[in-house]
Amino acid sequence: MTYKVAIAHDEDGVSVWVPGLPGCWSQGATEAEALSNIQVAIAEYLAVRDDLLLGADVREVEVAA
Repeated sequence: MTYKVAIAHDEDGVSVWVPGLPGCWSQGATEAEALSNIQVAIAEYLAVRDDLLLGADVREVEVAA
């Protein structure tokens, strides 16, 4: 699965966030570190989302791109 991420460089390092996953962001000293960290953040975000759906009547829908 792939997600688009946004990256911002500043004097403190690199911030990265996932516009499609509100509140999902991370940072790192380098771009490589920030991208590695956001992979972990996305996995944790999705795990929490799945936990919140336990016991719910869930459906999936397909949306044309």
